[in-house]
Amino acid sequence: MADIIEITDFDAPQLDIYARLTENQLLNRHEPEKGIFIAESPKVIERALDAGYEPLSFLAEERLTRQEGETKELLERCVGIPVYAAKYELLTGLTGFGLTRGMLCAMRRPPLPSPGEVCRGARRIAVLERVVNPTNVGAIIRSAAALGIDGVLLTSDCSNPLYRRAIRVSMGTVFQVPWPFFPEDWGWPEGGMHFLRDLGFATAAMALREDTVSIEDPHLLGEERLAVILGTEGDGLADGTIADCDYTVRIPMSHGVDSLNVAAASAVAFWQLCREGKREKKRVFNKKRHEIQ
Repeated sequence: MADIIEITDFDAPQLDIYARLTENQLLNRHEPEKGIFIAESPKVIERALDAGYEPLSFLAEERLTRQEGETKELLERCVGIPVYAAKYELLTGLTGFGLTRGMLCAMRRPPLPSPGEVCRGARRIAVLERVVNPTNVGAIIRSAAALGIDGVLLTSDCSNPLYRRAIRVSMGTVFQVPWPFFPEDWGWPEGGMHFLRDLGFATAAMALREDTVSIEDPHLLGEERLAVILGTEGDGLADGTIADCDYTVRIPMSHGVDSLNVAAASAVAFWQLCREGKREKKRVFNKKRHEIQ
């Protein structure tokens, strides 16, 4: 069982990571190997533990540490890890927000994979350009996990998927879908696009332009390797990025609606553009099952 410690001093330095450090301070951009992030809710924390992430401490509602249930089960997996516990109202006052299912966990930030490692063997990837809202980043990664995207690449000015809000909205899928940032010294879009083309990826910009192809275009669907590129909230993709892409893609819409939120657009695009891969996997599975029979 984890080591349960009742909170008596809100100024204790052990609680700084939950109450007084900003997310950028936690992530420690200049020394990422020392970075920390906060996972919220038992389901999200469980996914992080299952993926091999290292817990440093917990902050939990005191009554949940004693009751049978998911909180207690998680704590039993983490022998020797300190658990700072207090009543719900006190925890809300400490953190400044209501804890989802009464639990937070500070975890060690892992080394990120390289873009090359993520793209090796991938057929469908997503690229996010300047998506700065953590809610949208989390929602896009959740859709990527659900709909068959093999990895997500982010430009350096995107919101970090390890922000607490992004992790929560993703329901912990940020621990399942591999995602690196493009190195800043590569330059975007020039260096990033060159990298993708060298690996054989066709590039599809999700953008509102006159010279677009439908998301149902058979040539688009038939691409062996495809990078789906999504832009920042409001302005969308930069003109230079669109010009560098092989396709500019639109989603057909009704009732005079001309655009979708980037997270909603990503879900539609992932569903449509990953369908051929799903069919192929199903064909392979059925063939193997037939051979076994």
